[in-house]
Amino acid sequence: MRSMSWARWATCALAISICVPALAGGHTRKSLADCTRFDQNDKGDDAIELSLHNSCSIPVDCSISWRVVCAPSSKRRSEHPGSQKLSITEGTTQSAEASAAPCGDDAWSIDNIAWSCQPNNE
Repeated sequence: MRSMSWARWATCALAISICVPALAGGHTRKSLADCTRFDQNDKGDDAIELSLHNSCSIPVDCSISWRVVCAPSSKRRSEHPGSQKLSITEGTTQSAEASAAPCGDDAWSIDNIAWSCQPNNE
């Protein structure tokens, strides 16, 4: 009899350990990674539009950085870093433009694109 009582207790404990986290899961907080989204689109022949969308319930402060490389395969190679800070309210999108204009007629590439967001402190 004693082992049957222990088996029932163990079964109940297992059921509770599975059900309680599932029920509490609805109350977890979203991280900024869950509610911010990055996108990029060509803008004409010599620029890229870098966009951040905020679906968080709070405003966020974001930064985007990139590097324009002119004449990447030649001795004339030059690098032009760029960055922009954005304050994005709930449910909106803001963009920065990475332009190859400094390259003139040379070939170009845009790389090292990075972005990050944090809660707005105001």
